[in-house]
Amino acid sequence: MSDTTRKPTSAKKSSPRKTAAKRTSVSATTTEAAVPTAVAVAQTVAAAAPVRPTPSVAPAAQSNAALLARREAAVARGVASAAPIFAARAENAELWDVEGHRYIDFAGGIAVLNTGHRHPDVIAAAKTQEDLYTHTSFQVVPYEPYVALAEKLNALAPGDFAKKSLLVTTGAEAVENAVKIARAATGRPGIIAFSGSYHGRTLMTLGLTGKVAPYKKDVGPFPADIFRAPFPDARAGITVADALHGLETLFLTDADPSRVAAIILEPVLGEGGYHPVPAEMWHALREICDKHGILLISDEIQAGFGRTGTWFAVEHSGVAPDLITVAKSMAGGYPIAGVVGRAEVMDALAPGGLGGTYGGNPVACAAALAAIDAIAAEGLLARSTTLGETMRARLAEMGARTAPFRMWDIRGLGAMLAVEFVTDFDSATPDTGFTKSVIGHALRRGLILLACGMHGNAIRIMVPLTASDAIIEEGMQLFEAALADAVAERMATAAE
Repeated sequence: MSDTTRKPTSAKKSSPRKTAAKRTSVSATTTEAAVPTAVAVAQTVAAAAPVRPTPSVAPAAQSNAALLARREAAVARGVASAAPIFAARAENAELWDVEGHRYIDFAGGIAVLNTGHRHPDVIAAAKTQEDLYTHTSFQVVPYEPYVALAEKLNALAPGDFAKKSLLVTTGAEAVENAVKIARAATGRPGIIAFSGSYHGRTLMTLGLTGKVAPYKKDVGPFPADIFRAPFPDARAGITVADALHGLETLFLTDADPSRVAAIILEPVLGEGGYHPVPAEMWHALREICDKHGILLISDEIQAGFGRTGTWFAVEHSGVAPDLITVAKSMAGGYPIAGVVGRAEVMDALAPGGLGGTYGGNPVACAAALAAIDAIAAEGLLARSTTLGETMRARLAEMGARTAPFRMWDIRGLGAMLAVEFVTDFDSATPDTGFTKSVIGHALRRGLILLACGMHGNAIRIMVPLTASDAIIEEGMQLFEAALADAVAERMATAAE
């Protein structure tokens, strides 16, 4: 099937959900006696899965293997790639490698492509801007696209107060600037982040990140005045009450609240496993921040711009943060990021205190304006909610049918979903090896997936919201076939 012809999404509009996502355990009532043999299931599912077509274009002069060899020789080892293939072209939710093999993309360039690969309106806007000028540096000669995008972000961000925005280039840069702004606005140094969080790869953002491998290993020490609180994860036995108690204990033992500038939190943990923050937690944090004069930062870099069914995931809680960091799907594949927040907070630094040579590049600004317009015009907020409901149901079905007692959890908000795998439901031991096996078999069948989670035992779904129903269904069939392959492989290994 092909999804290369773009049409506005026809999903029915529905009200965005305002509550935390439901969590689903799969196969909890299934008995081992009722489970067919893994090999039989694999054969049945594999037979029903879409057949991977012969490459639709002539193989390129450069093969994946040849390019991998060049990559090994030229690119730093620390830059990892999840898939051993090289892109040749892409359209919406489909990608072709240099050998002509077609893939359905459920990774979306790590949540960058809510509007899909090469959305025609985004490409057209970028090309139009390229014909005018590509760079002046906003600090030298400003330009209208930067101002227009700031106005758009100010209008979209939650909160009944005046807002201003800063545009930069990467998500880590946005978080760095949010910290800088918070410190300048409050006159305080401390920043509180949460376990399992991910905020970037610079030294400051690594200090905020709550996951050691592979990001923080061997690169410390990290900046001072960074503190960590427990993230509320019911599956791990940490309730909202527990997390808040941990925060209050932190105030007593290490982080004097009168010296804390900001609390930063992802509304849905990204690298940490796609755990949504309960609305109750957001409301409690808002009260705590107001009590102590602390700024509340929502890091929306991965969750923003429709991925969860609202413009910003924090909107599900009804809480308005003081600052929001944005990037990824804001520009449909073009590199741009930013900070949007209370006008008086954003104005804390003197002229020259914010900026960057490439920050708010005019081509990326034009692309971002077009991507935001496309999200609105094509009803992608409602589409995200519908997709999330559809995929959650399909994942539960395939878990019960194909991988009973292995798919431990299905969680997320809207179309920002993850499935977590364990060795068995009794011990709930994270099964990283099985997760890697599913991803590997999926790639061989023509589906791109990515892992996440503290143990790397969850698979996150970031398919473009513009993908057709047919492409989504094909991808889900490939996912189940890969799941069956992994189960059969594990059973065969155990039998040896």
